[in-house]
Amino acid sequence: MPDARRYFDLPSPFAMKRGGELIGAKLAYETWGTLNAARDNACFILTGLSPSAHVASNADDPSHGWWEEMVGPGKPIDTNRWFVICANTLGSCKGSTGPASINPATGEIYRLDFPDLTLEDVANASYELVRGLGIERLACLIGNSMGGMSALAYLVLHPDGAHTHISISTAPQAQPFAIAIRSLQREAIRLDPNWKQGHYDDEHYPEAGMSIARKLGVITYRSAMEWVGRFARIRLDSEERPEEPFAYEFQVESYLAGHARRFVRSFDPNSYLYLSRASDWFDIAEYGGGNVAAALKRIRIERALVIGVSTDILFPLTQQEQIAGALKDAGAGVDFVALDSPQGHDAFLVDIERFGAAIARFLASL
Repeated sequence: MPDARRYFDLPSPFAMKRGGELIGAKLAYETWGTLNAARDNACFILTGLSPSAHVASNADDPSHGWWEEMVGPGKPIDTNRWFVICANTLGSCKGSTGPASINPATGEIYRLDFPDLTLEDVANASYELVRGLGIERLACLIGNSMGGMSALAYLVLHPDGAHTHISISTAPQAQPFAIAIRSLQREAIRLDPNWKQGHYDDEHYPEAGMSIARKLGVITYRSAMEWVGRFARIRLDSEERPEEPFAYEFQVESYLAGHARRFVRSFDPNSYLYLSRASDWFDIAEYGGGNVAAALKRIRIERALVIGVSTDILFPLTQQEQIAGALKDAGAGVDFVALDSPQGHDAFLVDIERFGAAIARFLASL
C-alpha cells in the first residue's frame, strides 16, 4: 500500500515530563500543500487518541483520510493556501514511537517499560517537529478532542508557538465524567486475561477488553439524541442474532459490535492505555497556580476560534466556554461557536457542513 508517512527524529534523549527519557524516538507525520518562502503559512493538526497522521488523501497516499472533507484544495483548511502538517501522536502505534515500538536499550518491545506519557510530552514532541521543519511560528495550531488538550499544552509551554489557534471540542483539564469513562475502558483491557500485564501477542490478544473499551468510547462520542434517531428500539432479524444466551438483539448493539470489531486489531492496547491515562492526567491549571484562566493567560496568540457542541457529554460546552473566555481575557480576539449538532463529541468528524463553515470563515479572515 502507498504510504505518505515521513519520520522525524526527536532530540535524543527526549526527556519526559514525569521522568524517564526516550532514545532514538520518532514522530510519523504527513504534509499537504506547500510551505511558502517566508515559512509563515503552516497549520499543524494535533489529533484525538486513535487517528494516524493521515488526515486526508495526498499524492503519496490517495486513501481516504480521517478528516478528508476538511483538508485539501478548496476545502475548509485549504491546502492551496496553507501548508498543513499532521503528526501521529507520541505514544501512539501509527508510526510514532510508543509502547508498541522497540526499546533500543533492550531490543524488545517497550510494552510497560515505556516511560509515563503526558500530553505535555505530546506537545513538546510536536513542537520539536515544527522547529525541525524550519518553522519558527505556526500560522495556526489546530487541535480536536485529546489533540485540543495537547494544543493547549503546546501553547502554554511555547507561548509564541502560533499566531492563531482553532480549539475544537476539548478541555483545559480532564473532568470526573471523562476520567470515569476512560478508567472503565482501561479496566476492561487490564482485566482481559490475554492482556498479561502488557505481554500479549497476536495469538493471545485482549480482544474482549479492547472491544468493551471501544464500545464505551463510541457510546460517549455520540449523543442520546443521535442513538434514538438512528436506532430507536429496532430489533435484529432472528437470523442476525447470535445464539448465545443474553447476546445482542437490538440494532444498536450490533452497530457497537461491528464498530469494535473494526477497531480492536488496528490499535495497540498498551498505546491505548498510555494515551488514555495521559488524557486523565492533563490539567492546564498546573501552569497557573491551580487556576485554568491564569494558566491560559500565558498563551500569546493573536486570534482563536473555539468550537463546541451542545450535545457533547465527553467535552461539554461549558469547557469550550471556559477556554474561549480565558483566551479572550489573555488578549486574543476570540470567535466562539456553539453548535447544536446531534452527533455529540464526534460532530467535528461528521458535521462537516457546520464545522467546516466555521473553520473556513476563520481561516479566510487571517
